[in-house]
Amino acid sequence: MKVLVPVKRVLDYNVKPRVKADGTGVDLANVKMSMNPFDEIAVEEAIRLKEKGVATEIVAVSIGEAKSQETLRTALAMGADRAILVQTDDKVEPLGVAKILKAICDEEQPGLVILGKQAIDDDNNQTGQMLAALTGWGQGTFASKVEVEGDKVSVTREVDGGLETDSFTLPAVVTTDLRLNEPRYASLPNIMKAKSKPLATKAPGDYGVDVSPRLTTLKVVEPAKRTAGVKVADVDELVAKLKALGVAK
Repeated sequence: MKVLVPVKRVLDYNVKPRVKADGTGVDLANVKMSMNPFDEIAVEEAIRLKEKGVATEIVAVSIGEAKSQETLRTALAMGADRAILVQTDDKVEPLGVAKILKAICDEEQPGLVILGKQAIDDDNNQTGQMLAALTGWGQGTFASKVEVEGDKVSVTREVDGGLETDSFTLPAVVTTDLRLNEPRYASLPNIMKAKSKPLATKAPGDYGVDVSPRLTTLKVVEPAKRTAGVKVADVDELVAKLKALGVAK
């Protein structure tokens, strides 16, 4: 079974985002970029499926600028077999990403697509669901456990009441949650080997997809800074302050 793993190059999660002076977006100049953490979990899960003998090939895919090759090389160093970069300097919205992935699925015919539930730069949480709708495949979102047996995949996911397990027929789309696994670090030998693994470069037009933006960002601002707390002398003063704020009656 072939597993397709989309990965995205994002601002490193350890870096504090800075808003551009004109409020048009986040300043990405001279800052560390890395693979989206949820996508790292997806790559790790695909590797584990291959180690179990369930998957036979792992194909990593990224959509973005040329520097996204670095993200794909990281996936290859972790254990992916080959990679596809759909290169574009335009910002591609979730629907455009899903359409490109649908075209790649038609071409590659994977048995399973595993991707992060969301990217930490836009937090849209849409691509996996859109891809499932476009392909007509079953989907399991926010997976905390994935089991593949024969032509079936079972996904355990956290819900308000506890855990829910869904089972559906392959091919399917699965989006990963934080508790699914702990991604491995790429070893130096594997990093060196990744340099010789196949990495194909495509363009959105090769798949007949128009990635023109449909959304307009009006303004980006930093969240309001938290104000300092205050100490209260006793419970009565606490209740009085809560009543003043309309929290208590």
